[in-house]
Amino acid sequence: MSDTHGRDVVGLDSRAAALAVVEAALKSRSGLEEALNRPPFNRLEPRERAHARALAMMTLRHLGEIDHALAGKLAKPPPEAVMAILRIGACQLFYMDAPDFAAVDTSVELASAYKGTRPFKGLVNAVLRGLARAGKPEQDAARLAPDWLLSRWKAAFGAEAALNIAALIAVEPSTDLTFKHPAEAPALAEGLEARPLPGGSWRTDKGGALTEWPGFDEGAWWVQDAAAAIPARLLNVQPGETAVDLCAAPGGKTLQLAAAGAETVAVDRSAPRLVRVTENLARMQLTAETHAADAALWQDARKFDAVLLDAPCSATGTFRRHPDVLWATGPTDIVKLSLSQSRLLDTASMRVKDGGRLVYCVCSLEPEEGEGQIDGFLRRHPDFRLDPIAPGEGGAPEASITANGAMRILPFHIEGGADGFFAVRFVRN
Repeated sequence: MSDTHGRDVVGLDSRAAALAVVEAALKSRSGLEEALNRPPFNRLEPRERAHARALAMMTLRHLGEIDHALAGKLAKPPPEAVMAILRIGACQLFYMDAPDFAAVDTSVELASAYKGTRPFKGLVNAVLRGLARAGKPEQDAARLAPDWLLSRWKAAFGAEAALNIAALIAVEPSTDLTFKHPAEAPALAEGLEARPLPGGSWRTDKGGALTEWPGFDEGAWWVQDAAAAIPARLLNVQPGETAVDLCAAPGGKTLQLAAAGAETVAVDRSAPRLVRVTENLARMQLTAETHAADAALWQDARKFDAVLLDAPCSATGTFRRHPDVLWATGPTDIVKLSLSQSRLLDTASMRVKDGGRLVYCVCSLEPEEGEGQIDGFLRRHPDFRLDPIAPGEGGAPEASITANGAMRILPFHIEGGADGFFAVRFVRN
């Protein structure tokens, strides 16, 4: 069995799988998810798989700090494959409570196992032993995010807010739940070890398999970040109204609209991801019409009372669960995505009934993908007006409401952290 580099990985353990995941995550925006679904990761036993995932994610959460520490021990950057081994080793030293000798020895073994890295096993040994002697570095939020992103956040939100955002990169998130019937939440909360959040979401630090948690089989709840649950609430759909969720996968917002009693349509261009939406609908015993289609090209003349466009974006606001997005995204991605978002907004506007509502949202911290979309949309569509969001509405933190009534949630606006999110609500005159 070989990995994508053609390297022999027979007999290597979870560390080799973690190495493959980190390498893939840094190469492309979809790399992490793809690596989790192919060898060597998917060939591991469940316990090893859990360790490999934890090691890979911890490495990505602390990548900025790790690279800074490594730079102090390297005269020049080694080949990327060697650098990946050093990162995994440093993560074990500093953040995984591994004994120093074990972190060093297993990293040398990894280097020895691959033809391309074998000549560097002495370097791996020396560098990691040097890091072990130096000890764990103090956390510095300024080193947790890529420099170019931190600079953008400082320009958009101020230096203090930018550092508060970056500090959460290293924090493993809790699990947020949305209940199908909110009135049932208090009864299930004790078994779920959950506490309420403003707006109706619940948060838990419970461990173990989700499928074994109380209420899972009965379809009582689904996993959904507290910030991600707010945009659908802003549509305030009523039973019997029509609603469409464009770019619907993975489906949390579709479930919200259907649970509220709307006649719901879910559209997503990815047929495989739409399968997940369908499976979640079945588990929750909810119904929605689904279409595998590009939202911009979907051929359907219907107009809806409520239209939700959770547009494809850089997803920099999701770094708490997906730290890889910080390192696999570049400035040009943001420019391209903002242009695509404008086109999708134009298409979405055509699906809104007279007097209907349109909520546009992105899980991005980048202004071009959020605030920067408002004025252009209103100029292009004078038949729409911005409908201000009230502080607290749908769970929107007061600090997140902008001067013109949009919502810009920064990850520290919700106690304990949340996804960075932007949302704005328009009404068709």
